[in-house]
This record gives sequence, structure tokens and C-alpha cells, in this order.
Amino acid sequence: MSDTAATLTQDRQRLEMSALSAPAVIFTVAMIAFPVVYTVWLGFQNFSSTGKQSFAGLANYSKLISDYEFWHGLWVTIALYVLSLVLQLVFGVWLALVLFHAKRLPGIVRSLFISPFMMPPVVAGMMWLVILDPSLGAANYILQSFGLPPSDWLASPTWVIPTVALIDSWQWTPYVALIVLGGLQSLPPSVYEAAQIDGASPFKTFQRITLPLLLPTIVTAAILRSVDLLRFFDIIYITTQGGPGNASNTLNIYGFRVGFEFFNIGYASALMLTLTAIVFGAVLAFNRLRGAVAW
Repeated sequence: MSDTAATLTQDRQRLEMSALSAPAVIFTVAMIAFPVVYTVWLGFQNFSSTGKQSFAGLANYSKLISDYEFWHGLWVTIALYVLSLVLQLVFGVWLALVLFHAKRLPGIVRSLFISPFMMPPVVAGMMWLVILDPSLGAANYILQSFGLPPSDWLASPTWVIPTVALIDSWQWTPYVALIVLGGLQSLPPSVYEAAQIDGASPFKTFQRITLPLLLPTIVTAAILRSVDLLRFFDIIYITTQGGPGNASNTLNIYGFRVGFEFFNIGYASALMLTLTAIVFGAVLAFNRLRGAVAW
């Protein structure tokens, strides 16, 4: 009887816990599901200039195939994504190694190293607008001090993508460094002791031990940054708004313009769902890679 009573008590506790957590779970699911379902529904609708709405079927998605701005935005998105991700992973690993080995570095200096990613993107964008101003900015002043010609930076179709990638990398490299630093601190010291006994050089130790053991952590950082980089919006909107011309017009910026400037909500929804599918595809690919390099 005692066992039966104990089982009934446990079942009642589980039921009470489920009842208590049910409102929060239902609210969270609804908050996630409703925007997704509504966006999918909007993607099959057509909105006229007078505001009339009609069912469009797959017309919004078939329009993507022949839309030059869509393909251009996709190219800009991928170019920014690849360039920014490579810069952030390379310099993030380097910064993590510096912070890991410089154990006597004062806390205030460590805080300064990682402070950029805590800055709101709007503030970072406005700050870099001033620094990169072609006439009065500090960047061109430094170039001219070394006898180099000034650059148009964000106003140049050639340099706008590398410049935006550098701004984003300046802000988010410390975030990657913190993730990699956590991975470094979890590596087994016995492996390094064995390498030291064998007389391995610092470069060989990094190449043969540190980097392979860090790969799962680096891939995790790549996944987290991929979600943000493929949805590139805030820095671009603050600094260039997709310009000059459409040189930095990513899919996110293009979808924003289509939806909120031209009020074509159906086509904008189709664009955003396509971008969402690209983000999911990148995350799944990196997840598979993480499983392959796990140790």
C-alpha cells in the first residue's frame, strides 16, 4: 500500500508541475508559432496598391526566380556572411589565445577587449559613420598621415561590403573569442604536458593539439554567428541603408524595403521565408560538421 501511495503522490506532483508550467509553455509556443504561420499565410497572398488582398498561390515564390534584386541580395548576403565569418573566426581564435596565455593581464584590459559586442548596433553604426566619413573621419586622416590616398569607404560600391564586414567583425570578434576562450579552458592539460615532454614547438602544439581539440567549439561559434550574419540588417541600415545604389542591399534589407516602403507584404513574406530556409540550411550543415569533428 505504501508503494502505491508513493506512486500516486509522485503522479500528483508531476500533474501539478505540468499544470503550473502549461500556461508558460502554451504562451511560448503561441508566440513562436503564430508569427511563423501568419508569415507563411502572407506569402501566399497578393496585396494591391489599394490594399485589396487576394490569394496568389505560388506566384510570390515563382517571382523570386526572375527577380534580379533577389539574386543580387542573395549574393551580397553570402559575400558578407563568408567574409565576416572568416574574419571573426580567425581573429576570435587569435584573441582567445592572447587572453588565455596573458593570465596577468589586468581585468580592465580584458574588459576593454570584449566590450565591443556589448555595444548596441545602432551606437556602433553611428560611431563608425563618423570614423569613416570621407571628409572629416579619422580613418582617412590616418591614411593620409602615411601618404596613402583617402577612401570613400561606405560610399564606394567596391569597398562597402569589406567595410561593413570589418565593422561587424570589430563588434562581434570578442563574442567569438569568449566562446573559444571557454573551449581553451576546458582542454585537458595532460595533453600539453605530453607535448612539452616530446619537445613540440608552440606552433606544432597549436596545429596538432589545440586546433583539432577546439574545432567543436569553433563550429559552435560559427553556428551562433551564422544565424546573425545571414540576417544582416542593423549595421547596414544605420550605415548605408543598402547603398550606394544597391551595393550592400542584403536579402533582409531588400525584404524590409519591399514590405515597408513598397507595401508588398506578400512578396516580402516570401523573401523572408526564403531567407529563413537559408539560415536553417546553414545551421543544419554546421551541426553535421560539429558532429563530424566532435571528440
